Amino acid sequence: MSLKKTVMAALVMGLLGWTSGAGTAFAAPLTTQDYIDIEQTYSRFYRAYDNSDAVVWADTFTEDGLFNGVKGRAALIKDRTREPLKVRHVIAHLMITPTAEGASVRHYAFVFDTQVVPLKINSYSRYDDTLVKTPQGWRFKTKIRSSDTTIK
Repeated sequence: MSLKKTVMAALVMGLLGWTSGAGTAFAAPLTTQDYIDIEQTYSRFYRAYDNSDAVVWADTFTEDGLFNGVKGRAALIKDRTREPLKVRHVIAHLMITPTAEGASVRHYAFVFDTQVVPLKINSYSRYDDTLVKTPQGWRFKTKIRSSDTTIK
């Protein structure tokens, strides 16, 4: 077999292994509807969070979802059961990236104090999230907040 045929055969076999997923995890493409649905998941999450609607908020997670060290639906509901907040979250720069399991999303969240005029930013954070597509729609598997130290 010539060198050219050997290289071509290796390339074809490598591509077949890659496309079949044999030993290789690759990101499935997201549809336009997936992007829309993921953004809607974020809207439900932040509206429920600001209104302290613990059940709707927990419904944006998988059953074993993790939010800043709190894991599982019951624990999430218990953690969020409180009076409605007097702040509103505004998110920016949603960067949605397909992964083998679903999607990875990075974004910024700004918290505005609604009791102060003009509005004042109370805090800002960066989130690194993983989402999976379930029969109920896109849900957070993990949602991890970190302080944004890029602004001094």
